[in-house]
Amino acid sequence: MKLFIPDIAYIDPRILKYDVGNKAVEQLEKLNIPIVKSRKVLIEGKSPVESYVKAKKTIYVTVNFQKKLRSCKPSADYQFALSSSCPGHCEYCYLQTTQGEKPFMKVFVNIDDILNVIQEHIDNNSPNITTFESGSITDPVALEHLTGNLKKCIEFFGRSEKGRLRVITKYDNVDSFLNIKHNNHTKFRFSINTRYVINKFEHVTSSFEERIEAARKIANAGYPIGFIIAPIMLYDNWKEEYKELLDKLKSQLEDYTDIITFELIQHRFTSTAKELILTRFPKTALDLDEEKRMLKWGPYGKFKYVYPKEKSTEIKEYITALINNNFINAEIEYFT
Repeated sequence: MKLFIPDIAYIDPRILKYDVGNKAVEQLEKLNIPIVKSRKVLIEGKSPVESYVKAKKTIYVTVNFQKKLRSCKPSADYQFALSSSCPGHCEYCYLQTTQGEKPFMKVFVNIDDILNVIQEHIDNNSPNITTFESGSITDPVALEHLTGNLKKCIEFFGRSEKGRLRVITKYDNVDSFLNIKHNNHTKFRFSINTRYVINKFEHVTSSFEERIEAARKIANAGYPIGFIIAPIMLYDNWKEEYKELLDKLKSQLEDYTDIITFELIQHRFTSTAKELILTRFPKTALDLDEEKRMLKWGPYGKFKYVYPKEKSTEIKEYITALINNNFINAEIEYFT
C-alpha cells in the first residue's frame, strides 16, 4: 500500500538535537507537509468523528525519555515505544479507549536514548534472555519510513547476546528489513484476517494480499515469524473465508521450515469501547449485540463481551484444525 503521509506535523523543538529528528523534518519537508513547531498539538473538529479523523492524519515528532519499561506479559518481558497510535482506522481496535478522543500519532526520534534504556533492562536481567515488544501501543512498521528507527532496533537486537525483539504489524512496508543482520533475534508477527474483516473494519491498513506477501518476504529473509489471527469473527461464510486465509498462507510459506506461531483471539468488546466505537463509526457493521455474548472478566479490571462458550469452542476447534492441517511446523500459542 502507499506509505502513510500526514496532513500536518507538529515538531517538538527538542528533536532538533537528534540526527533522526532532523532527518524526519527533512523528509516531511520533501513531502510538503505543513510543519508547526510546538510542544502542544491542536486538533479542533466540529464533531467527535471529525476530531478523530483529523487526529489520524496528524503526527507529533517528539522524544521519549521513559526510564522504566512496563511489563508486557505474556507477549514479552517488557514493552517499549518508538511511536504511539497508528494510521489505521480499525473499528474494533482495543486502543480505542486508551488513546483519548484525538489519537494523533507521536513519533519518537531519540532512538539512542531508547536503546540505552533497553540495554539497561537487558543488563539487569542478565544472564537471562530478555524479550521486548515494540507494538503494544502502535504499529512501528506503519511509521518506519519517517524515521528508520525500527531498522536500527533490529540491528541493535541482532548484535545483542541476551536481548530479543518482537514486532507486530498490519503493514507491508518491510523492504528495509530484508538485508540486515538480524541473527534471528527479531520475530515478526503479522496481524491477519479474512478479506471480509480487513475490507470491512481495518481501514487504512495493508490488504489481505499485501500482508501475506510481506510475511513471505520476511520469512524468506530468515526471520522467525508468527501470525495473530484477530479478531476472529462469526459471520456468513466465516468458515470458508478463514479456510481461504490459511490455504493462502500455506501456499506462500511452503518453503519455510522453522516454527510458525499462531495467536488466536476472538472478537470482544467492553461497554466503554462499544460506546466509543458507535461514536466514531456510527454506521459500523460490527456485531456489538450484548445479548448474543457472554461476560468475561478481563486482565485490566474490566468485563468484556465475548462469544458464548459453545461458539468460542467452535471457533477454537475449527481454526486449530485448519492450522494443523496446513502446517506441520505450526505452534498455537493460545486462544482467547
